Order: sequence, then C-alpha cells, then structure tokens
Amino acid sequence: FPELHAAVPGLPLASSRVLPGIVLRRDFAAYCPADGELRALLVTEPLRPALTAPGVEFVVGSEGQYQASLRWIARRTEELMKRLQSNNVKLLLSSAKQEEVVIYYAKLHGVSVVECLSSEEMALISEITGVFPYAPFGDNTDREITETAVVTFCQPLLLVSKRCVHIGFSSVCAFQPHCLILCGPVDGVNEQHAAALQEAFTMLQQVFKTVDQ
Repeated sequence: FPELHAAVPGLPLASSRVLPGIVLRRDFAAYCPADGELRALLVTEPLRPALTAPGVEFVVGSEGQYQASLRWIARRTEELMKRLQSNNVKLLLSSAKQEEVVIYYAKLHGVSVVECLSSEEMALISEITGVFPYAPFGDNTDREITETAVVTFCQPLLLVSKRCVHIGFSSVCAFQPHCLILCGPVDGVNEQHAAALQEAFTMLQQVFKTVDQ
C-alpha cells in the first residue's frame, strides 16, 4: 500500500483520484518522450564502468593517462546506451544514483532515467513485470539484454508542486496496479485517510481469504 498511494496536501478531498499504473514520487533524472509501447530495464548499480576490479588500486601516472581513462569510461557508457537503444529500451529504472556521464549519454540516445528507487519500489516493479535487475558490467559486458519490462506509458505527473513519474506496466500476473492519489487540506488528514483505507483493504483481504477456504 505505501508504494501504491501518494498523499497530496493542499487540495480538497474531492480532488482524490485513482490512476492506472504506479506513481514514483521523484522526478526524471533524464526525460525523453516516447510514444507507444517501450521497454524498461531495471538496474541496482551505477552504470559508469569501473576502471578496476574491487579491491584493486588504480594509479594514474599522468594527465594523459587520466584523460585516456575518462575517454574509455565515456566510450563504454555510450556503447551500453547504444545497446539499450537497439533493444528498444527507452526507460532505465535504477535504485542507484547514476553519474552525469550516464545521464548525458542516456539523453543523447533517447533513454529516460529514473534513479534512487527504493528497494520496495524495485520489488513491486519486479512483481508486476516478472523482470529482475540487469547487471551490465562484469566479466561479460556484452551479454544479451533479455530482462526487460513492457511499459505501456511513461510520463511526468505534477502533483501540486511536486514532479513525479507516472508509469504503466504490462503485468505478467492477475495483479493490475493502480495508484491512489489521496488529497486533503493538510498532511494529518491525509495520513488518517490513508490509514483508514489500508485497514479497509486489509479487512477485505481477510474476508476473501476466508471465503476461499
């Protein structure tokens, strides 16, 4: 329930509504409008490639070596974004904060980025889509990208003064997610209404569980 409702203070209760899909309460790090069905990739680590393996010290002996290292990082990052583009991946959903070089090449190749997702949000998206996070770097950096989710729409959503991300997923299960936009004059009223609704849903779950048995 916490991931499937958004409380919006400063509006009358009558402004509350139910939206299909899920609402992520953060703005795009990069937004590239795309029409029609597209693919999304989930990641849990920074996409900027590391210059060394964990625990290995990397020593730069000159300014030339340093600049060459930056060019290598930029080239590898751009190669990954080109691969995403060729696989029709237009949305990157990341639990990690991505670096500027990743955002730059994402914008350049038409890939929207949403970063700093919580573990609960990532788990919810995985449950809806049946897709698990992708590890783009490691021993095999060129392995095929197969774990992508089908996205039916992806767009900005403005809730009063807060910019959010509104995404619709093609669900692989009976669960069709909808998000409750709960409006009220102040936070305290919204919290009371949210708690009452959550208790009502919990009661309904118990009732239907009893009927099934």
